Amino acid sequence: MAVGVEVIREGARELPDAPGVYLMHGSADEVLYVGKAKSLRKRVGSYARGDRLLDRKTLDLVARVASIESIVVESESEALFLEQNLVKRHRPAFNIRLRDDKSYPFIAVTVGERFPRVLFTRERHRRGVRYFGPYANASKVRETLDVLGRVFPFRPCEGPQPGRRSGVPCLDYHIGRCLAPCVAYVSEERYRELIDGVVAFLEGRTRPIERQLEEDMKVASAEQRFEDAARARNRLTAVRHLMERNLVDRVGSADFDVIAVASDGDVASVQVFPLRDGRLGDRFSYTLENAAEESVGALVLAAVEERYAAPSGGVPPLVCVPEGIDDVGALADRLCELRGGQVEVRVPLRGEKRRLLELATRNARHALEGARLQGERDRARRVGAIEELREALNLESLPLRIECFDVSNLGDQATVASMVVFEQGVAKRSDYRVFGIEHGQGQDDFASMAEAVRRRFTRLANPASAERDYDAGFAATPNLVVIDGGRGQLSAALGALDGIDLPRVAAIGLAKRIEEVFLPGRSDPIILAEDSPALLLLRRIRDEAHRFALRHHRERRSRAAGTESLFERLPGVGPARRNALLSHFGSPAAVLAASPGELEAVPGLPRATARQIHAFLHRAGGPGPA
Repeated sequence: MAVGVEVIREGARELPDAPGVYLMHGSADEVLYVGKAKSLRKRVGSYARGDRLLDRKTLDLVARVASIESIVVESESEALFLEQNLVKRHRPAFNIRLRDDKSYPFIAVTVGERFPRVLFTRERHRRGVRYFGPYANASKVRETLDVLGRVFPFRPCEGPQPGRRSGVPCLDYHIGRCLAPCVAYVSEERYRELIDGVVAFLEGRTRPIERQLEEDMKVASAEQRFEDAARARNRLTAVRHLMERNLVDRVGSADFDVIAVASDGDVASVQVFPLRDGRLGDRFSYTLENAAEESVGALVLAAVEERYAAPSGGVPPLVCVPEGIDDVGALADRLCELRGGQVEVRVPLRGEKRRLLELATRNARHALEGARLQGERDRARRVGAIEELREALNLESLPLRIECFDVSNLGDQATVASMVVFEQGVAKRSDYRVFGIEHGQGQDDFASMAEAVRRRFTRLANPASAERDYDAGFAATPNLVVIDGGRGQLSAALGALDGIDLPRVAAIGLAKRIEEVFLPGRSDPIILAEDSPALLLLRRIRDEAHRFALRHHRERRSRAAGTESLFERLPGVGPARRNALLSHFGSPAAVLAASPGELEAVPGLPRATARQIHAFLHRAGGPGPA
């Protein structure tokens, strides 16, 4: 619970005071919860208020949160629809089931009829009908339909054919709300122009009707018809509320991606917004380093390779990119190659695609700022952990370079020791090393640890002997050596160091059971607090050394298993000759690497059998696993 609260508290500090959607991820990066917010910072921060203010389900959610992701949008309405799309895509465990699209209001225009109708509906499956929406507020949709009916007097009657059985115009004609196509008072062509105006408005070209309502409001106010002025004002507000529907649902049903870039110094953030059937259902974010001298085109191309080079990349037929790309043609060629078909690369200058590009750019800037703040916090945390480690262990200097050793084996087979390096609290993987243990004393962890430490520091103490095979990983002197184990392993390592002429190197042992820290010359261990930054750093280093050693141990076991399998299949060799070969060469690998003359020198092995063994190994591809 405490870890989740801290993750949420830190995550909330990075979020903007703006509307958007937040995704809470678990330790396996699964999406636990998707939520919308008028203010992302305040809403996410509310989860860290304390146990008494949260219900049991929310407490369980908070306890499992490992990271928080956010997408910034323009309005609460956009956040609502984006939340709906993300919940349908990820199906988070802590979200209640959202209603299907049919429960949200749509506006339908029955363009397949001779005299189309404009309807309020909650379904979208009929042929010959254009649907607009979904919308966030049903009452606002009804108000807007009323406004549309006054400006565009389309027929309100039901059924595919206009009119009623009496054959006379209804009341709507007499009050100016219908042009009476039922009695041919308007031609089909004129009525179709009227419907085209409705469709244009619903597609987003709202300015003409807004101007008309603004004019009606001003005229009514000037004539002191204040009720009419208020009515016009309310209708204008309804129109503007209607147009707050989800941005990504106003771009038709096309499939396209929007790529945006933001950079600051050496770091850049690239956001890819994929829209499928006109809806945003996900977001891909990439942070690029060493980007100081790179052009916008180079950054976009790097993101393209990361996003689309994988088999599941799915390059769409249209990709919208920011301005500033020098060679759009080269980018288009690469996208066409990845898609295996034609791809249009466009720099949108206006319309909804331009708004989407601006939205993606805002998210890129937000991600860049979040990465910067997180980096500063990580650095501060590492500095604090290093300083706390020096104080807790009474070290002479800050442990800026820490080396950790671990041993991995299975019985006396494939024993390896690992050395991992952390500098200023960050793993330096280029300096990781692994030692194949050669002491020949069977399963002896103490001897294995001593051998690894001796071999590592012998290279440091005798640089002249290592000039021919200089290794930068062995050239630096560590401030602290961490031995994975208790007093026994630490004593073995110190014994190995005693025989080497070195500057003083601090060494400690870190036991696995309750993570006791053993110091040379001190009988009782040091117990660091469970949430101590110093202990968390030591634990991370120790776990990395264990992972690295185990990986190489498994690799050696696999190779040894292949070698032994080949050794068991040597032609003309039974148990007695196999033992003779092992006694003579010492190991199966040495037998497989032997020359014909060396094989013929084995006591009790006929010359013909020796030649047969060598020929078999040559056909199998030489020494090693076949």
